[in-house]
Amino acid sequence: MTDAATRAQDLLKEHRESIDRLDAILVYTLAERFKHTQSVGRLKAAHDLPPSDPAREARQIARLERLASEADLDPEFARKFLNFIISEVIRHHEKLQK
Repeated sequence: MTDAATRAQDLLKEHRESIDRLDAILVYTLAERFKHTQSVGRLKAAHDLPPSDPAREARQIARLERLASEADLDPEFARKFLNFIISEVIRHHEKLQK
């Protein structure tokens, strides 16, 4: 293997290790987020509040799109990602209402 190929392999390994660490951070961050949304869901259920808050959801999506732009991340991807999370949260909240 040439020196350039060896260096490329080393860089690839470093990038993959960083990706693996970031994936772990994402998973633990999502788990922490869902702990809080479960608490919100229980609170809503206990007080007969609706499982969804469209106004807050719209504000959160707009906020995340701004943050994504600032972070040089595709805002459309950020919006889709948050919409997926919100739909899961609402699904959990609806289960708690029953």
